[in-house]
Amino acid sequence: MADLTGVTWRKSSRSQGADNCVEVAVTTNTIGVRDTKDRAAGYFTATGSQWSAFLDAVKTSRFD
Repeated sequence: MADLTGVTWRKSSRSQGADNCVEVAVTTNTIGVRDTKDRAAGYFTATGSQWSAFLDAVKTSRFD
């Protein structure tokens, strides 16, 4: 897992201030994702191509 110490984490603008969402950190070669409610639990990472494939699957409702 990549070390994301010191990176900027951001929540979706669609979260509307809620605490039940995820945060994303983007570096030049890694995407990090963590739970807003439990930041101490850690995070997982993905490559740019893995993240793009995931977002495409979400946008095209392949998880329904």
